[in-house]
Amino acid sequence: MIKPSLAALLVLSSLGSSHAASFDSVRQNLAARMPGAQLGEIRQAPFGAGLYEVVVDGINILYTDAEANVAFIGKAIDLKTRVDITEVRSRELRRVDYAVLPFDQAIVTRRGDGSRRLAVFSDPDCPYCRQLEKELAQIDNVTLHTFLLPLRELHPDAERKSALVWCAADRAAAWQALMLRGEEPAASADKDCAPPLDAIRAVADRTWITGTPALVFADGRMVPGMLPAAALEARLAEASQPIAPADKNASSKRQ
Repeated sequence: MIKPSLAALLVLSSLGSSHAASFDSVRQNLAARMPGAQLGEIRQAPFGAGLYEVVVDGINILYTDAEANVAFIGKAIDLKTRVDITEVRSRELRRVDYAVLPFDQAIVTRRGDGSRRLAVFSDPDCPYCRQLEKELAQIDNVTLHTFLLPLRELHPDAERKSALVWCAADRAAAWQALMLRGEEPAASADKDCAPPLDAIRAVADRTWITGTPALVFADGRMVPGMLPAAALEARLAEASQPIAPADKNASSKRQ
C-alpha cells in the first residue's frame, strides 16, 4: 500500500500543468501505469492545480497528476477548515440506495410513528452490536431494519443464534431480548425455517460492508461502527435533508 507523506504532498503540489488535461487522457495514462486497476470516476481534485482525484476499485481514492507520474493514497486535509476532504468524498462513494435494500430479509422494529428509517447490519455475538442496541433503544419515531450478518470467523455460534431469532414468532421481540438481556429464544418447531444469511452477505458485499455493526441511513450514507444515541439522532436528522447533486465536472467511465 502506498503511504501518504509530506514529501509526496510537496511533489504533487509542484506538478501543476499550464493546461488542463482531459479526463480521458488522465485515465489512459493511469491505466498504463496501473494495469488491472478498476478505474472509476475521475475529476479535478479540490486542491492543487493540475491534480486529479481518481476512484479505484469502487471506493478507494487516489490523487495523481495529468501524466500519472506520481500518485498518492491517503487523507487530504483542508488545513483552514480542518475538513478531511478524502473522508467526505469516501462517504459519498459509500452511499447505498436505501430503497433497494431487501427489507423482506430484515427484522423490522417500529417505534413511535416510525417516520425515520435506519438499516442495521448486526451480529448477535458482536459486543459493539449489543452496545448499539442499547443506544437504539433510546431512539423514538423510527423504523429499524435489522439485517442479520453473523461473522462466522469471529463468532462461530452467531449463525445459530441468528436462526433462533429469525424463526421466532416475534422476531423483533426475540432480537431485543437476546441483545439487551442475553435471553435466547426457544427453538422453532418449523424445521424448514432458515434465516437468509447468504443473501444478506451478498448485500453486504455489494455495499462494502465488511464488519458489524454497520448503519445505513435513509439518505444512503453508510456508517461503520457503533454510534451513541445523540450521534444517531443527529445522523437521522441529517438523513432527512436533501442530498447534494453529483459533480457534473467529472468522468464516470469505467476502465
